[in-house]
Amino acid sequence: MYSIIRMSKSTLFYVLTAIAVFLSQGPVQAQEAGGPGNVQGAGGPVQAQEVSHPEYIEVAKNVRLHVTDVGKGRPVVLIHGFPLSDEMYEYQYEALAKAGYRAIGITMRGFGHSDKPGEGYNYDTYTDDIKAVLDQLHIDNAVLGGFSMGGAIVIHYMARHHGAHVGKLALFAAAAPCWTKPPSFFSKDDINGLIALNSVNRPALYDAFGQKFTATSTSVSAGIGAWLGAINLQASGFAVGQVLMTLRDDDETENLKAVKVPTLILQGRNDHIVSYELAEQINKAIPNSKLVPFEKSGHALFVEEADNFNKELIAFAGN
Repeated sequence: MYSIIRMSKSTLFYVLTAIAVFLSQGPVQAQEAGGPGNVQGAGGPVQAQEVSHPEYIEVAKNVRLHVTDVGKGRPVVLIHGFPLSDEMYEYQYEALAKAGYRAIGITMRGFGHSDKPGEGYNYDTYTDDIKAVLDQLHIDNAVLGGFSMGGAIVIHYMARHHGAHVGKLALFAAAAPCWTKPPSFFSKDDINGLIALNSVNRPALYDAFGQKFTATSTSVSAGIGAWLGAINLQASGFAVGQVLMTLRDDDETENLKAVKVPTLILQGRNDHIVSYELAEQINKAIPNSKLVPFEKSGHALFVEEADNFNKELIAFAGN
């Protein structure tokens, strides 16, 4: 029952946010030939309404991504980890908006409420999808952040798209440079085992990850754990298997050289999914980067030490 209550609050947050954004726009008028900056009124072109923040953005034919977009100010764009969705940042969105930032969470194809096509589960496609969203939202000088798999994705984005739209980078327990090479906790054989498990018992796969996700069994409440588990189950089983292959084979070592912007690295000292040593490798490879250890956190630092996480991210965004 408690997990149901938690999920209902999460859903209510997004419903109320969507209603508030909709009501703030006022009456919608059809756009005519006057162009994107004007709409036609009885007396000719008039000033357009403020651009709305769409909940879904089409990034390719028949592929729409779910986007959370709240607040005003410098954009902070957040990419989730495996196998979560942009909902994982629920306790960051409000803090960022209150601090005067525009918080934008993008759910990758195959996860959460985004579309789940039969292809495109690699970092090239994921970064192209992110670029399409940022293009359509006319984002500039963003702080681009990524957690775990999302951390590897945003590093890949900086190389593939030459840092377009991005002024700063933030990495949270990033599964990089390579998640299956020492000092990682996982080998390629380990990931092959997870892929095989996913094909017959995906809940068991999630249970295996869940046991390693936090520093201790009491680092987060049972309700928070159930809420995260519910987000995981929104993912496509096919996408989960495909992304595990990408995580197994990806190596962002060379792409780290493309990161030229100030970079914040947040990493739990007690992380049993992404080793602290990987964060140290990233810190060494990126000039003008700062590594901040979270002494009480495992992999789930965004909820295990949410206040500290938000404080560090907001301070970095404002510097």
